[in-house]
Amino acid sequence: MPMIALAGLSLMVSLPLLSSTNLYAATAHRYDVVTVKPGDTLWSIAAAHSGDADVQDTIDRISEVNHLQAASIQPGEHLRIPQ
Repeated sequence: MPMIALAGLSLMVSLPLLSSTNLYAATAHRYDVVTVKPGDTLWSIAAAHSGDADVQDTIDRISEVNHLQAASIQPGEHLRIPQ
């Protein structure tokens, strides 16, 4: 009986604390999708999409989201470009 009372007391204390916790969803990532054309390089694609950002930073982000191990890309390949 004391265990039941202890369990009930702990629920009365912890439930209000848990219900006041704010949960936030992760922000959605937005991407443009580019199809690599003959003559395109990772640098040229990044330069076209980097805006005011550093081109090398854009290359790093493109490589990360597309799981690229090297800078070589092939025509017809689809790349996600972080916005």
